[in-house]
Amino acid sequence: MDDSFCHDFFAHPTPTLHRRYEALRAVFLDHRPLTAIARQFGYRYGTLRNLVAQFRAQCRTGRIPPFSRPRLTDAPKEQYLITFQYSPIPRPRPIATNSF
Repeated sequence: MDDSFCHDFFAHPTPTLHRRYEALRAVFLDHRPLTAIARQFGYRYGTLRNLVAQFRAQCRTGRIPPFSRPRLTDAPKEQYLITFQYSPIPRPRPIATNSF
């Protein structure tokens, strides 16, 4: 079975949050050098350092990182509305067509 597309999905993520997740995963689980990770995922070294620092700060304060979906078991029911905020994803505008 050819899983090259599946392999590429994880090896070369394109959506921003997926790419951020994989880069942070490589830092904290694989313990690879930041320079190599930045190069692989298309970040500048300083940008990746900032992402790592922001992620650590979020974890210290107990906030869920932006690429994680909230799970119903994470908080008591009365805290759902406080903990998880609605963040709509902007939809692309339709392309205007001229009808002559």
